Amino acid sequence: MTIQTLVLTDADAGVHLDHGELRPNNTMDLRGSPHWSIRWRTLRGGVSDGVDVVELDNGHLSLCILPTRGMGIWKGRFNDLPLEWKSPVERPVHPKFVNQLDRGGIGWLHGFNELLCRCGLAFLGPPGDDRGEKLTLHGRIANLPAHRVEVRVDTTGPGSLELRGVVDESSMFGARWRLTTTYRLEAGSNYCSITDDITNLGGQPAELSLLYHINIGRPFLEPYASYAVPSIEVAPRDARAAQGIENYQIYGAPVAGFQEQVYFHTPIGGGDGWTTALLANASGHAGFAVHFQTRQLPTFSVWKNTVAEADGYVTGLEPGIVFPNFRGFERERGRLPIVQPGHTYRSELALEVADTLDSVRKITDRIHLLQGKTATTVHRQPIERLSAVPK
Repeated sequence: MTIQTLVLTDADAGVHLDHGELRPNNTMDLRGSPHWSIRWRTLRGGVSDGVDVVELDNGHLSLCILPTRGMGIWKGRFNDLPLEWKSPVERPVHPKFVNQLDRGGIGWLHGFNELLCRCGLAFLGPPGDDRGEKLTLHGRIANLPAHRVEVRVDTTGPGSLELRGVVDESSMFGARWRLTTTYRLEAGSNYCSITDDITNLGGQPAELSLLYHINIGRPFLEPYASYAVPSIEVAPRDARAAQGIENYQIYGAPVAGFQEQVYFHTPIGGGDGWTTALLANASGHAGFAVHFQTRQLPTFSVWKNTVAEADGYVTGLEPGIVFPNFRGFERERGRLPIVQPGHTYRSELALEVADTLDSVRKITDRIHLLQGKTATTVHRQPIERLSAVPK
């Protein structure tokens, strides 16, 4: 067994590698993939100036991860399938160019273009005043850079590639969180596991908010594409979403000016707590799956934003600790976990890509098995227990 670790960034030690790559050699040969690589670079110019990108490529699945933006995933590729969406924000945006107070507290959208973007950690959801604290859209973690980043090559078995980053979200007289995230790709696999350990570094108990904004566009999203997730119930977020409840699982063609629709699910986990959500294209030949641990991430939201292509034709599959409501509302419903000083909250999820009819069917079969004989209760209107906009 050989494990090799390379530190790309260590702010405390003054280490930062602007560019470079790792490839197979005599001591780092992955049995499961002869064509793996790890590449890293620092972007220059425009709003991307200073953004670090680390690409993990296991020979079939590649992901470009942004340590500068809270360890989010910018985009990727599986064989011939692009994993991305075409945001009006075309390039990764350095946090120094994002004023979250803009546009009445929704300036977070100035940097929003990732395949996976974390929301939280002290708060998420819409802006507003919570007990005298001014909250902005979806929190701070996506606009905070990692202070330590390292990659690992593990030649055990078929082999794997890992990227680990540490991001602190802290403030004087405020919450003090540390996110330690690990991405792991097995050699030659269509699967990426993600483990987040979120530690309360402060001296007092603190409320934790976390949601994974996983955003997918073409070729998975298209007219008559559909999503599925095992659920006890589903409810529209608001009156606008209620208008589409009859066909909530089906997507339409791009429509200029389309107003977003959001659906809240209570997911069903298996005996081990794991469940699966799937977005499949109309023919069923391409699927993007999100697996997540419901004991850690008990909520699931779907964001349908089928606007014109130029405005960001996209859907979001969003496992979370909470629903993307205002923090005060989630507190009142008892969904905000309290993390004690020095304690760590772990969340686990994984991304899987399927590019054949058979592989998509296998994921669909898993979802049907998890759903079992439980009928999903479909609420035609928002319900107060789940939604901050009950009418």
